[in-house]
Amino acid sequence: MRFTVNRDVFSEAVSFAAKLLPQRPTQPLLSGALIEVENGELTISSFDYETSARTTVTADITEPGRVLVSGRLLGDIASRLPHSDVEVSLVDTRVQVRCGSASFSLPAMPVEEYPQVPRVDTVTGAVPAEDFAEAVAQVSLAASKDDVTPVITGVQFEVSENALTLTATDRYRVATRRIDWEQLDGGAELSALVPAKVVIEAGKTFAGNGTVQVAIIKDGERELIAFTGGNKTVTSLLIKGNYPPVGRLFPENIDNYAVMNTSDLVEAVGRVGLVLEREAALRFSFSEGQVTLEAAGSETAQAVETVDAHLVGDEMVVSLKPQFLLDGLRSTHSEYTRIGFTRTENASKPGPVLITSQRSKDDVDQQSFRYLLQPNLLLR
Repeated sequence: MRFTVNRDVFSEAVSFAAKLLPQRPTQPLLSGALIEVENGELTISSFDYETSARTTVTADITEPGRVLVSGRLLGDIASRLPHSDVEVSLVDTRVQVRCGSASFSLPAMPVEEYPQVPRVDTVTGAVPAEDFAEAVAQVSLAASKDDVTPVITGVQFEVSENALTLTATDRYRVATRRIDWEQLDGGAELSALVPAKVVIEAGKTFAGNGTVQVAIIKDGERELIAFTGGNKTVTSLLIKGNYPPVGRLFPENIDNYAVMNTSDLVEAVGRVGLVLEREAALRFSFSEGQVTLEAAGSETAQAVETVDAHLVGDEMVVSLKPQFLLDGLRSTHSEYTRIGFTRTENASKPGPVLITSQRSKDDVDQQSFRYLLQPNLLLR
């Protein structure tokens, strides 16, 4: 095997394939990057039986072949090579990488023992890449990081009526975003529970590709999802289990809400929260014309600030964890934010707050992105 390829093209391809490599592979082989060259194309892949990444680029091939080499090491090398064409060759059991005055010799891994990288030939539907990347950024931060309950460590994909809805929860909050979906294989309603880390990587990878093609495969033998954009493909096994019915937690109508400038509220939360201890909550008192933020920290440290607010309905007092609130505010991607209040059977205990975006102070709220946050019990 021997080929020559542009340095920047090679570096990007190796970096992409290495991103989804496991931190602690169950087998040494699964830390490898598979390099295959034939018919003028260089393909670099990674696979750990659960997720795979595959990209194909153009290269000047002198001798076709395939080789397996440490993915992370190759990625580190590729990102630091001088700006010159890269020549890669297999000599006996060593992979030689030459670029300008730099030369590396890496041990080849037993490629014949490497598992077959998944190939997906079908397409279920397509979404605008920019919308997909934005939706992933808005929703994925709400996915649980607690592996004790794997089913909520994923992002739920639901396809229906020319729309794709992404949903994530960690029990304390629920984030959901609806985007346009072009159905390409018949129009059936589908759902898929995808590991959040894969969704996040797919959102970043395909942000500039124009369109992302999505394949959801449930054929009995395997259940997986594939994302394809340009010359790159990411696949992942689906998480097994029933996703909690969090959609029913969203209220149908809210007639008690406050509208504020998003950046003003974000800055105020950041300032007042400086005196809080870890995991403590901020107290928000909403009245006509303003919301008052109050924090009581350790050793009598306190902070108070007011922000202009337009209140519709009754005055309300809620306590919210500042980081969870900031995540929701920043995810609105809007100049104005609406915080809607719900109630529980206990009049002294407020229900979850619903965060949505507004284009202006007096406009209707936009429902494509919704963020439901459970308030802390009021500090007394």
